[in-house]
Amino acid sequence: MSFSQKNIHHRWNNDLKKYVSNNGNVNYKLWNKNKSNLDAYINLLSKFPPEDKSSKSHKISFWINAYNALTVKLILANYPLNSIKEINSPWKTKCFKSRGVNYSLDDIEHKILRKLNEPRIHFAINCASKSCPKLLNEAYTEKKLNNQLNEVTISFLNDNSKNELDENKSAISKIFLWYGSDFGSKKMMLDFISRYSKINIQRSKLNYLPYNWELNE
Repeated sequence: MSFSQKNIHHRWNNDLKKYVSNNGNVNYKLWNKNKSNLDAYINLLSKFPPEDKSSKSHKISFWINAYNALTVKLILANYPLNSIKEINSPWKTKCFKSRGVNYSLDDIEHKILRKLNEPRIHFAINCASKSCPKLLNEAYTEKKLNNQLNEVTISFLNDNSKNELDENKSAISKIFLWYGSDFGSKKMMLDFISRYSKINIQRSKLNYLPYNWELNE
């Protein structure tokens, strides 16, 4: 196993355990006092990106971690603030360079992660907001990825502040509105939600909850 696969996410894992609670709240105030570990981690990511021959799980875990670390870096660079939306073009600004290619957060999400055909990534990437899926307080790894994606998907779908599920009428996250095509048809989306939630909503009528963009601290 290469260095990049085995050890690259160690720094990020340590920071997550130190600054992120089990329920996903982030202590940006404390993290902002010691950003050197985060900067070193992102620098390491830029030197060891996945190769074309890398496994799908390695690619997904790498780019989820990169997206989340870059989002935290963006928040810290503008802290204190009440919402990521106070930052000018947070998702379109180029913020990461690797092998001569500049990436924005949108590039990572739409041009890389979504093209890997794994809809559970939507519950792993974090936009630093209260309505987002929680920031998992451990790094994603190739070996643990499937279990980690299951964990965050189940957690998000069964959180009543993110999804109000009922057999007859449900109010779900706008993530399913914005990225519905990643889950297939409406029936496939309902099947997906029902598979990971405690409530079967396959015959439920749907509407969407307002999205809370307040900072997840």
